Amino acid sequence: MLNRRHIRVKVMQSIYAMHQNDSDNMEKEEKFLFHSIENIRDLYLIMISALVEIRVSEEDYIEKSSKKHLATSEERNPNKKFINNEVLQLLEENNSLSVAMAERKINNWKQNDDYILVLLEAIKQSEVYNDYIKDSESSFEKDRDFIALLFTEVIAPNEKLYEYLEDYKLTWVDDIPLVNTMIAKQLKQIKPDGNSFFVPRLYKDADDKDFVKSLFRKTVLNDRELAKEFIDKTPNWDTERIAEVDAIILKMAICEFLKFPSIPVKVTINEYLEIAKEYSTPKSSIFINGILDNLIKDYQTNNKLIKTGRGLM
Repeated sequence: MLNRRHIRVKVMQSIYAMHQNDSDNMEKEEKFLFHSIENIRDLYLIMISALVEIRVSEEDYIEKSSKKHLATSEERNPNKKFINNEVLQLLEENNSLSVAMAERKINNWKQNDDYILVLLEAIKQSEVYNDYIKDSESSFEKDRDFIALLFTEVIAPNEKLYEYLEDYKLTWVDDIPLVNTMIAKQLKQIKPDGNSFFVPRLYKDADDKDFVKSLFRKTVLNDRELAKEFIDKTPNWDTERIAEVDAIILKMAICEFLKFPSIPVKVTINEYLEIAKEYSTPKSSIFINGILDNLIKDYQTNNKLIKTGRGLM
């Protein structure tokens, strides 16, 4: 689920928080870093389970409406195409999802079913839903395309849902796009046998999890040493005038140059320039790119840049 850029963002945010809190308790901050990453799995489970709960809520509504004393003809003979959607039923019965929900004790929608009702109302008012309901033809492929589009166009962008997630856990603000992209991709690829859907691993492999710890520790423990690397390259800038986020990004990038021999220089530069564009000032990426470019030239001249394996590319 996690990619290296998102790992870098989470590490950067943890180091920034450490500075803001004037904390020197690296063990405590590292624990919080891993905890915030683990919470991404919970966000994923909450988002995917919303689809299941929406179907359950609609089924319950249809059943209760049909039993009303003065039920209308439409209520007695409702269109059940939505609750019979094969993909929604597959998700409800999926073992991987059920086990993960139980292990992580995810029951947010049971405690906050009003948000499910808000989503259900938004769904019923959407063009995506109404086009689907009116289509007399049914197939797994059409069910799948509908759910993928419904999630992308109606559920994921819902402002009330976003507000709930932001209030529930502030660290999720930057994780929501990552999780929604993963879910949208999975929904588009789901197959009738159900075996194609599974709760993804948080880390691609053990190396990625080690990368979190190594990047965080090596950047924090070598803070002064890393700062010295770029201070001389900014003669027109007082150290205190460099945006704190920019300084952290520079330290992390330099740390990768010098202490991560398997990571290619181009990858490091491109990753941190993109992070700077998203998380710092409008001119930060140009500023950072200039410093890193000069540093690379110096390192190459002085044989200070030691890269091996993939790092040579």
